[in-house]
Amino acid sequence: MKNEILKNDGYRKLVSHISETFVYGQQKSVVSVNYYLVETYWKIGQYIVEFEQGGSGKAEYGKRLLEQLSKDLSLAHGKGFSRSNIQRMKQFYSTFPISAEVPHKLTWTHCVELLKIDDPLERSFYLQQTINENWSTTQLIRQKKSSLYLRLAASKDKEGILKLAQEGQKIIHPADIIREPYILDFLQIPEPHQLSETELETRIISQLQHFLLEMGKGFAFVGRQYRIMLGNRPHRIDLVFYHYILKCFVLIDLKRETAGYEDIGQMNMYLGYFEKEENNEGDNPPIGIVLAREKDEYVVEYAMHNISSRLFVSKYQLFLPTKEELKQILNYDTAEIYK
Repeated sequence: MKNEILKNDGYRKLVSHISETFVYGQQKSVVSVNYYLVETYWKIGQYIVEFEQGGSGKAEYGKRLLEQLSKDLSLAHGKGFSRSNIQRMKQFYSTFPISAEVPHKLTWTHCVELLKIDDPLERSFYLQQTINENWSTTQLIRQKKSSLYLRLAASKDKEGILKLAQEGQKIIHPADIIREPYILDFLQIPEPHQLSETELETRIISQLQHFLLEMGKGFAFVGRQYRIMLGNRPHRIDLVFYHYILKCFVLIDLKRETAGYEDIGQMNMYLGYFEKEENNEGDNPPIGIVLAREKDEYVVEYAMHNISSRLFVSKYQLFLPTKEELKQILNYDTAEIYK
């Protein structure tokens, strides 16, 4: 009897439907619990702020109120009501005073990381980017540490910075996927140490997930040392990806030191080959990135004269730049941009 049931197609479909429904229900319940948890913490923050203000617009209790609340609520409900967490709830409401602005798609741990950011433009960018790219909290923390917002904003004018903060990074044109610099700190290479290009490539492949996160949304790995034949001679492209948003191949040539004019010419040749020989129907022309430790802006400018606008030369760093360094490059005033 048992074997007959197992052989029955209808029974197998029943098991499949139940399993799919259960998994879907689990996913929805997690989302639902998260939604109500975030909403609950926002309401708690609202109660605290309104109690403190008491109609006068001034807080009268300060730190003593949060300490007492922590004791009483922890006694009543257990974990989750440390003074620091209650302070975050209060800050949460103050940062998002309108309920519709509360980031319900994110977890409370996401929200806590966002609340640590003082600059409202920077905070707004990471909020939108986390939603757009479905970052985990760990991914959000890493991108914050790598100063992604400041690196992207450094190449934009005031209007572009505001748009970046409001919408996150939109990928429409080839230049939208380029960063300056790329941060390869996850390779854990000591700064004085010199790796060959092959060793650098090998480390990137071993940390491919981190490299894809640094590259940004839309990249799918195709291959390393991608072999092509030109003039009866084999050539190898260090890394090849496909960008499913821009619908094109992305070719990367790694350089241990400074990118030279010959590297730009070689990449341009690769782009021509891929467009004519490798592209499939519906593919857009490929993008080429020469990724080097250093680049001479004048050499790059002249070497790329009349060359495809889909070829880029970018620098990489083996360590994180400081926020102060990036802010000096950016040098914007939040109030001015909001005008």
